[in-house]
Amino acid sequence: MKTRFVALVLTAFACHSVAAHEITSETSADKTPAFDITQAGATTDGRLTTFIMEVAGVAGSVKPVPVGQLKGAKVESYVWPTSLDPSVVGFDKESGILSLAITAHPDFDDTPLFDEDQDGDPANDGADWHSHWVVLVENTACGAGLKVRDVSPGVDLLPATAPYLPIALDSPGMSPILEGRIAKITVPVSNSEAVSFDAVTAELQVNENAEAPLLCVTGVHDIASGDLSLPGRVTVTK
Repeated sequence: MKTRFVALVLTAFACHSVAAHEITSETSADKTPAFDITQAGATTDGRLTTFIMEVAGVAGSVKPVPVGQLKGAKVESYVWPTSLDPSVVGFDKESGILSLAITAHPDFDDTPLFDEDQDGDPANDGADWHSHWVVLVENTACGAGLKVRDVSPGVDLLPATAPYLPIALDSPGMSPILEGRIAKITVPVSNSEAVSFDAVTAELQVNENAEAPLLCVTGVHDIASGDLSLPGRVTVTK
């Protein structure tokens, strides 16, 4: 599974020029309904871009079980790998696969600028669904063969809204919407009609030693295209 998943990602990233508009995916009794993708799409009005994912169950209804600490903490996610270069949002150019993610992880908070649960404390919100830009790269030490790219803050380029963790992760505060079977998010990416994408539901985990690779993709629930060929294409709304 590990080798196949990485090979699919790298092949797709190199060959993303052939694309359809939306992606449809068959359901399976073997998959958790909240992560069983049925359809994915993306639209733009020329200024903002909205990514959408539909699942067989209730989106966001399943969250990780807390472990009580950062080390070994688990992350559930709805992810859109894209053909966008990481430099578009402030990471190093050509440094990996820029992906948009909606995540939940009850053991740590990586959005220090925002108070998602609106309780007056911006440092206790990881358990609520929130958004990130992340850069994914290959790493054979990870269960699914991918990790969020490890970086050195102050050396590698990071967006101004990054939480200054040693990984290529940005927390710009874009509010995701999870309602019924739909997970969606709007981002300030303009002129995106040439952008290709896929949709993935996956589990990540913080290294139990809190060392690199710090945040691994450890398991994949579903891949909308089935082969990570990035067949989706952002469509223009009128």
